[in-house]
Amino acid sequence: MTEQHAKPASTLTLSLQEAVQALDFPATADTLQGSQPVVLMPSIDLAVAAFRTGRAPVLANLLFSRQYPQGLIATVPSNGASATNLRFMADLQDSATHSVAWQPGANWTQLPWKPFAGSGGNDVVAPYPASLVKLMVAVGVALAVDEGRCDWPEALSPMITASDNDATDTCVALLHRVGLLPRRLNAVFAASGLPTLQMNNTTAAGGWRNNNGSGVGHLHMTAWDTVRLLWLLDQDAPPPPWLPANTPPLLKPASRDRLRTELQGQKHNEILSSGSLKHVPGWVPGLPDSPAFAHKTGTTENYGSDGGIVKTPDAHYIVAVLSNLGTRYAPHPDCATTWRMPALGAAVHHAVLAL
Repeated sequence: MTEQHAKPASTLTLSLQEAVQALDFPATADTLQGSQPVVLMPSIDLAVAAFRTGRAPVLANLLFSRQYPQGLIATVPSNGASATNLRFMADLQDSATHSVAWQPGANWTQLPWKPFAGSGGNDVVAPYPASLVKLMVAVGVALAVDEGRCDWPEALSPMITASDNDATDTCVALLHRVGLLPRRLNAVFAASGLPTLQMNNTTAAGGWRNNNGSGVGHLHMTAWDTVRLLWLLDQDAPPPPWLPANTPPLLKPASRDRLRTELQGQKHNEILSSGSLKHVPGWVPGLPDSPAFAHKTGTTENYGSDGGIVKTPDAHYIVAVLSNLGTRYAPHPDCATTWRMPALGAAVHHAVLAL
């Protein structure tokens, strides 16, 4: 492949940067700080690939954090390959499996950060993806089915649509039995040009959580590579431009479509979309809900993530966000995160429609 050079920041990129700044994320209330504002900019990794008939895709990836409160624009080459100006630091857990980076008063200059991907000049902490990692597991299951190593497990659907952790244990154990874990799945992602998608330290018994020696600091995703993984699952998207033209598809059409169907059955519209929360006082609309938004969410006390394919009569795009904005920032017990996240989803949709 010939070298592809980065383009100037797109109108979409600038619109998203303005939207995040306007939402004033540092004012988000934190229950671990007596519901006082967090003050420091939370970590938000946001990426979008918008598809327009007869025109090139519009690509955007912005990263916000206490290090980059105004937003760091990822230098994504025009062919959609990995950004050239980022080096990702692995998230951290201590010996008691606490996510130490996100505790009130954490001093990032004293924490033992270690890079896991990228070689650019800007170090960025990648928040743990939470249950968004189940998208990687699902792709591994589909690969195993395509290779004749197993049949579709009953656990696949509850893992994706209901984010069932026990079902995920079953699927992770399956991937070990058929040889996709512990190493081959990472190699498949890397060969697809997605080096930040990594599942490390999972166990043959199906362990993938902190107390299994995995979880935070071992399971990695970033917004841009999540968008591009979903691109490979989107039959309506153009061919992936970062891969050579003769590259075989990641999955067979039937398996690709099976995963898309599961994502369309998502029951948790509570991060970038918010239809599951219409009963909550102060409800804020977000992205279109599933099935128009075929997606997977991830939520814990310290993390909130969402990624999927949006297909409506007037828009087609892929969006992913990974953040440290979990349930401790929620305004109501039924909420998964701050209302600023679905507001961001609505802003993304508006920005894409304006292209």
